[in-house]
Amino acid sequence: MSAIDRLPPLREVIATHGLSARKALGQNFLLDLNLTAKIARQAGDLTGCDVLEVGPGPGGLTRGLLAEGARRVLAIEKDPRCLPALAEIAAAHPGRLEVIGDDALKVDVTQHLSAPIRIVANLPYNVGTELLTRWLDPGDWPPFWTSLTLMFQREVAERIVAQPGSKAYGRLAILSQWRSDARIVMDLPPEAFTPPPKVRSAVVHLTALNAPRYPARAATLQRVVAAAFNQRRKMLRAALKGVTPEIEEHLLAAGIKPTDRAETVSLEQFCALARALDAS
Repeated sequence: MSAIDRLPPLREVIATHGLSARKALGQNFLLDLNLTAKIARQAGDLTGCDVLEVGPGPGGLTRGLLAEGARRVLAIEKDPRCLPALAEIAAAHPGRLEVIGDDALKVDVTQHLSAPIRIVANLPYNVGTELLTRWLDPGDWPPFWTSLTLMFQREVAERIVAQPGSKAYGRLAILSQWRSDARIVMDLPPEAFTPPPKVRSAVVHLTALNAPRYPARAATLQRVVAAAFNQRRKMLRAALKGVTPEIEEHLLAAGIKPTDRAETVSLEQFCALARALDAS
């Protein structure tokens, strides 16, 4: 019996179902159920919420989410080997766990969930950043979710919360902080996982803002930020010369020195630049 429910310990589940982690699927399993419950608590009060989990594997975090009172959990798992173990969890929590055996990049989760919705996941390393950018850029805002509580490699987590002037500051920081409040809430060492990854991990909690932090058109902001950071060592007047021939004029209108580099420009200034370009 485990510490959080009446199901077997995860090591026993993995042995029963032959669930060795696969590198090709970006799998690193968390086996300490007290730790997975702690991660679930970082998402806040789950009672009355539907929760989306991507990449549950043998179900350690899934069990934590259910133990913490989630109304319903939708777990999307690409690895068919894990489905029998997840089915056992579903049987122990009738009506509270739905498992979809598919690629999370292909599933329209809004057809399976009811608001309010929180996303909580130990994301597979190979698709984590792509899923985050999709959730932060859904087309319409506010999004279908109220918060994201996601585990990444520590390096990625630092890029999400980075501030201007740091080496980690870039496109991911701009995208994350434009539409959400983002903070690192937990650190995990490699030995917390089976097999241990070569890097440290961290849990990031992002709360959706009702509206973007500063006004700007998403397509213009993304185009400017991409061009600026693709050549981050260049002065902006050179890095952005392909955006418009009058880039120096627009930089000055946004309160940015043409000789500045991307990593020194704040989110507010990038939004001002996007507005100046659209106004022209």
